[in-house]
Amino acid sequence: MPSTADFKNGLCIEYNNDLYTIVEFQHVKPGKGPAFVRTKLKSLTSGKVIENTFNAGVKITTARIERRPHQFLYKDDLGYHFMDSNNFEQVPLNKDLVSAPEFLKEGQEVEVVYHDETETPLNCELPPFVELKITYSEPGVKGDTATNATKTATLETGVNIQVPLFVNENEMIKVDTRTGTYVERVK
Repeated sequence: MPSTADFKNGLCIEYNNDLYTIVEFQHVKPGKGPAFVRTKLKSLTSGKVIENTFNAGVKITTARIERRPHQFLYKDDLGYHFMDSNNFEQVPLNKDLVSAPEFLKEGQEVEVVYHDETETPLNCELPPFVELKITYSEPGVKGDTATNATKTATLETGVNIQVPLFVNENEMIKVDTRTGTYVERVK
């Protein structure tokens, strides 16, 4: 059975009747007292990040998870529908299981994380960057701006984000799905 000595980033463990992945950890050996491990754990079911301290050498229960490629098909009243790229089965997921649903467009490739023992989907992760087309944007006004000025742009998925003044309507841009911010224009 693994212990705290086996901690590494990305390891999935069972803790408090939930599945957590280790975001970061640090082994601490104070001059006085026993050693311990400080961790940041992210829940795979709710997405919450918690901090926890384990005593060194404590036995832990690891959980097996599997990442499978899926393709986004459509959204309706039942949720978001994805197709497994390996066996072409359709999987409906609730909105709260999708990491950034506002950046999903039809045909988008994503990864769905499954609990290996129960075969239940835990969450859906978009790629870190997606390329989307701007459907509406006010024209940028040239002027003497001292700082980076931005304007609101509507993307093809219907979400509004802030973009620099030089970006125009009908251009493709790269968006960071983790923060929801503009990255660059796509040529």
